Amino acid sequence: MMDDFVVRALLAGIAVALAAAPLGAFIVWRKMAYFGGAISHTALLGVALGFLLGINPLIGVGVVCVIAALMLLGYSGHRLSNDTLLGIIAHGALAIGLIVASSVSDIRVDLMAFLFGDILSVSADDVYLTWAGTIVVVASLWFIYKPLLSITVHRELAMVEGVNIRLTEAVFVLLLAVAVALSIKVVGVLLVASMLIIPAAAARAFSATPERMIVFAAIAGIVAVCLGILASLKLDWPAGPAIVAAATLLYIISALKKPS
Repeated sequence: MMDDFVVRALLAGIAVALAAAPLGAFIVWRKMAYFGGAISHTALLGVALGFLLGINPLIGVGVVCVIAALMLLGYSGHRLSNDTLLGIIAHGALAIGLIVASSVSDIRVDLMAFLFGDILSVSADDVYLTWAGTIVVVASLWFIYKPLLSITVHRELAMVEGVNIRLTEAVFVLLLAVAVALSIKVVGVLLVASMLIIPAAAARAFSATPERMIVFAAIAGIVAVCLGILASLKLDWPAGPAIVAAATLLYIISALKKPS
């Protein structure tokens, strides 16, 4: 029989994998990997502010990530190119987060855990919060799935068909920010983008349709979580990096598949 902390870790990891799968598929299709990485770097500021204000760090992460996403949407297409803007917000928020963290004594011990994840220490409240966030992400994405897919396949045609491109992309970006916040305890700030990108990339070789890619990405994410936790327990590896390593192994296996 598994210990309670292992059960909580598995439940939290599975929830994150389910939330990351559909978002990761769209990130791969839309070539937005750097966007996911930029949002994840802002998460450390949310962690630090959470400790500073005495609230759950995951709530702080969610608020900061959403604000960063809104800033990216608001300033997109202005004087600077999108990749430059992403770099400024990502590294600026990371630097400010480190400064705030250095002044909060509670976070000094836990900083490595938030940078690289500490899934084996998740509490029951963390599990509930993660599953609640996952339900919100999946349900919201289901409502915008068709217009978002239409924009991804052919943006101009979607515009002609009357799709509200700005609103659809805004909802997608906000859901991405929520997913990043959910993933912090699992793989940490520095590795969170990998949970969005790698399982989806691994699933692409086996997917003839968008829906199948999302399903396979979820399966790949869940398998990576289980293998990573197992490796952490048996080999005393850090759980977050072990999960990412397992996902990377799955991608390497998928890359060996011959094109059909």
